[in-house]
Amino acid sequence: MAEERALVGRNAVLELLRSEKTVDKILLQRGLREGSISLIVAEAKRRGVPVAEVDKRKLDSVAAGAVHQGVAAYASEVKYYSVDDLLEIAESRGEKPFLVICDGVNDPHNLGAIIRSADVAGAHGVIIPKRGSVGVTMTVVRSSAGATEYVAVAKVSNIASTIDYLKEKGVWVYALEADGTDFYSEDLSGACALVLGSEGDGVSRLVREKCDFCLSIPMYGRVNSLNVSNAGAVVMMETARQRHKK
Repeated sequence: MAEERALVGRNAVLELLRSEKTVDKILLQRGLREGSISLIVAEAKRRGVPVAEVDKRKLDSVAAGAVHQGVAAYASEVKYYSVDDLLEIAESRGEKPFLVICDGVNDPHNLGAIIRSADVAGAHGVIIPKRGSVGVTMTVVRSSAGATEYVAVAKVSNIASTIDYLKEKGVWVYALEADGTDFYSEDLSGACALVLGSEGDGVSRLVREKCDFCLSIPMYGRVNSLNVSNAGAVVMMETARQRHKK
């Protein structure tokens, strides 16, 4: 499945160019050449991607209110993968599957941050639902700091049935919720999928029932919860630590 898109922001455009994915054209604010802009221009030249200098008003229009930092890129497509594709990525690396499932994450900034953390933690992919959740939009790409160019994202019709399928494939599935067991005490070094819930309601009842375990992050301050992307980052990095420890 593919979607046309325009990306804005220096990090997102530079990572897109470095990913070797198809880029149709770069729009550059007239007169800008400092800092990372020069890197973008050099990379575009290496790739043979046309660069057009335009007025700031044009970039403002393309960005539709987002912060473009003087640059935008037209990319041919956002590719969505299947769950089997994600499992094959793990197999190709000789690793046990490590997946992140988003059960109704609606804020594009949160999804972008989750994808960024998934890349840093070495996860093999992120799974999102086709309905009731944000897709990989321009804002998601920008919030991921370019990580969407490296992390495979699968769109599925039903999260609960996807969990059943993963369990059949030997993947342990963990819901991240406030009333679970301390996640630091759990062995996350095997084949696993972490389920992150929506910003308002958390993991849905049916999805939680499908999970093998429910895990929580211990809280030591007066605020009793973390933003979903922050919570996801904490658990993903602990999972990565356990998977890569000597």
